[in-house]
Amino acid sequence: MVLVLAMAVSLSATDAYAGGKGGGGNVGGGNVGGGTDDGGTSIDAHAHAYEVTYSPAAVPQGHPLAATTQWTPPPCWMAPVADPQELKTEREGVWAEESTGYVWDQKQRDYYVNGHPHKDFEIAESGKGMWWNGQVNPNRLADPASTSCFKEYDDWVLNGRTPPPGPGPTVTPEILAESAYDRLRVPDKVVELSPDAQHTQTVNLNTWAWLTKSDIHPVSVTARLASLGIWARTTAEPVGLHLEPGTPDADVYPASGDCPLNPDGSVGRPYTRADGNDVPPCGLTYRRSSGSGTFPLSATIRWKVTWTGSGGTGGDLPGGTFEFNQDVTVQDIQSVNR
Repeated sequence: MVLVLAMAVSLSATDAYAGGKGGGGNVGGGNVGGGTDDGGTSIDAHAHAYEVTYSPAAVPQGHPLAATTQWTPPPCWMAPVADPQELKTEREGVWAEESTGYVWDQKQRDYYVNGHPHKDFEIAESGKGMWWNGQVNPNRLADPASTSCFKEYDDWVLNGRTPPPGPGPTVTPEILAESAYDRLRVPDKVVELSPDAQHTQTVNLNTWAWLTKSDIHPVSVTARLASLGIWARTTAEPVGLHLEPGTPDADVYPASGDCPLNPDGSVGRPYTRADGNDVPPCGLTYRRSSGSGTFPLSATIRWKVTWTGSGGTGGDLPGGTFEFNQDVTVQDIQSVNR
């Protein structure tokens, strides 16, 4: 295990793991070892067991969700970061560089090697436990709080035992589900309108809005941590569309502006010439001209977010939205052919 040193002066275990497996500097990419997961995906046994990995490995194309509450995924958590031999190799490499000072090195040796309280990095207990410390959410590396979970010394935790309290939450399937939330990307399809919003709208002419089933569909991301054999799959499903015409001088359909999801997964209904100027199931009507300016039409797709995980875990996460805005010019002509 190669750990990147975060600082050359006053380096602690906290700093070392900030740039390595514990801290997220090398986190991400590929699948993790240990068998199969929720979907029966083949796992790459050569990937690092201490890194949180995601499927798909790359962040998908599309738009991130904006949570409908002030909630955000955690910036970091407590998790396994090394086995005895890996930690020994990393620490001894640091000491060999003589860049951290005698006092710091001696404190480290006393803690990990000289039996106060650990001896020789617990090499004799290899396979029976792991060293724990803070681990950065790899999706929030720019968050100043991402390093707030680190401790000066790693904790030795026997397999199956509860780790001691730390400055951050202990990693769980739910924590993994929350980290996967950051990587959700919803389809970038915008709402279909008739007449097209890029063209001039007309006072008292109904505008139809719709999305087909293929336009919006559920999206999922799976997060895994092989060192503990846990995983979580986070899924966003569309629940409807909300329209805001950008002026009080307009009617929306339904009156709430909330267009629900149809049984087939679509929203609204495409306009046809046979509909004439009928009231649409989802749409709006401007009642006055925008004059020399425009109205800011907002179409927001609402998403429900849930998760399932290892050990029969699962639940709900805060819903999210993606908002599409465009400026609409409305002219004052009373009759027009579509």
